[in-house]
Amino acid sequence: MTVEVLYETRARATGGRDGSAKTLSGSFEVKLATPKELGGAGGKGNNPEELFAAGYAACFIGAMKFVSGQDRITIPTETAITSTVGIGPRSEGGFGLEVALEISLPGLERQVAEDLVAKAHQVCPYSNATRNNIEVKLTVV
Repeated sequence: MTVEVLYETRARATGGRDGSAKTLSGSFEVKLATPKELGGAGGKGNNPEELFAAGYAACFIGAMKFVSGQDRITIPTETAITSTVGIGPRSEGGFGLEVALEISLPGLERQVAEDLVAKAHQVCPYSNATRNNIEVKLTVV
């Protein structure tokens, strides 16, 4: 598979889960903190799973907009996705992720919404990156 790259960004992280990360463009910077559930102190700061959850949700909405434009469907301005990212030990060793996306498309008929979500899941770059790697559960709410 080849990708015709239309945009790329660069970020640098230091200190691991208790460090910081920022884009090299300077447009984004975040302090990182390991959650207590993963053996950290918790506290102020975000963790990679939170960043992944936010990115996946935003990207999936973009994919739905792309698909809805092709299908001439107007998605509601109130469209929202709640993304849950879980992390934990894998039975095979190491750690793994799982994702659940709760997609709200108020005002769309359920079948139209479910078809749109299925099509978006085929074009979303996050979905393509995770496909056959981690479990991604999609639910229209």
